[in-house]
Amino acid sequence: MTFVAMNVKKLFCRYGLISLCVLMCSMAAAQPATNTTAKAPPATKTIVILGDSLAAGLGVDPSEAYPALLQEKIDSAGLNFTVVNAGVSGDTSADGLNRINWLLRRPVDVLILELGGNDGLRGIPPSTTETNLQLIIDRVKQKYPHAEIVIAGMRMPPNMGEAYTTAFKGIFSALVKSNHAALVPFLLEGVGGKPELNQPDHIHPTAAGHRVVAENVWKVLKPVLTGNASG
Repeated sequence: MTFVAMNVKKLFCRYGLISLCVLMCSMAAAQPATNTTAKAPPATKTIVILGDSLAAGLGVDPSEAYPALLQEKIDSAGLNFTVVNAGVSGDTSADGLNRINWLLRRPVDVLILELGGNDGLRGIPPSTTETNLQLIIDRVKQKYPHAEIVIAGMRMPPNMGEAYTTAFKGIFSALVKSNHAALVPFLLEGVGGKPELNQPDHIHPTAAGHRVVAENVWKVLKPVLTGNASG
């Protein structure tokens, strides 16, 4: 009797445990599946600033130049863009054209075209400058058709002559019209001609001047980025 009772108890424990395990497995199977795959963050988009010594930040710390200041504004606005500073001191529009294919090895979502100032100071015909800048835009669009173009307008000092300064100024508005681009009317607005915002050469902005330049660009760039952020 004791032997039978012990065997019954063992069988109960054994099969009762099995039943419990089966019940727990059934309940687990009945639960809705949980999606454990995390959604990947959106890829960072790229802004390339193709420019000259103004973009390169000649005479100031790189962190004080307007491209770095634009990155700060972008980050503060929570926009997923990275600024690539492709500014080289002394570059003309022809130099930029020579460099653009190399720059296009990485994706370009927005191009800020800030060239032409050195052309003007060297007296290069405005038609030549316009042709070079248009070729740069063409190559960007051929490789990345959806890239947005922002053109930074420049002006020449009066000593270059009225005919030249007028023709030079017209380059940028013409490019904007033919390419449906965004225009910063004058990159150095509020800086040019102000000694307190320029270095001793009266050409390159100080750190304070770059803050004004960054704001000039940001007014035009921000709407471009916010309209392109989810694309």
